[in-house]
Amino acid sequence: MPLVKLYFTPALLLLVLTCPQVSRSLPVTSRGPLKESCVSYANTLLRNITDTLTQMEEHVFNCLQLNVELNMTTSTPSACAPKESKCSGTVKAEFDQESCVTNIGEDLHHYYEFLSAQTDYSSLVSTVLLRLRELMENCFPWSLQIDVSKGAASRDENSFDRRLRLCKVLRGFQVRCITMNRAIGYMNSGEHTK
Repeated sequence: MPLVKLYFTPALLLLVLTCPQVSRSLPVTSRGPLKESCVSYANTLLRNITDTLTQMEEHVFNCLQLNVELNMTTSTPSACAPKESKCSGTVKAEFDQESCVTNIGEDLHHYYEFLSAQTDYSSLVSTVLLRLRELMENCFPWSLQIDVSKGAASRDENSFDRRLRLCKVLRGFQVRCITMNRAIGYMNSGEHTK
């Protein structure tokens, strides 16, 4: 019998390491609907981003008329599309909550890193950072641990270019935050489990 255990353990380990569904590492998330408070945190964050853009319009230039700069390293819009959705031109049969939550967390982390690096404009982005951190801590705590490249503003850019980029990134974050709000509301409703 001990001989069987010796062969069984390495074989099981080999199976685990070679099976792509078992060996990939994903953050631990809740399997059920997100908490109601997550909907509130996400709504508050969206309002704060919109208010910040309005303040920047008054003090810097009209951010709301600029192009957006989105985080293109995630696939949040497609990953979080509801099942039976026809928005992308193809009907999505299933909703993958794990993929949606992972993409949202990666987006939140990306924007948190970028906004944290905006020391020249800390008074403008401080409220957004506070609300973003609240959402991350309470609904996506693992997103604070993601290791991605920093979104720091280049010191080679002049002040005007940094302000322009901040406006474009905030506009992109606003657009992405609308998608996140819809996805969080969808997951909170439990519709994706029906």
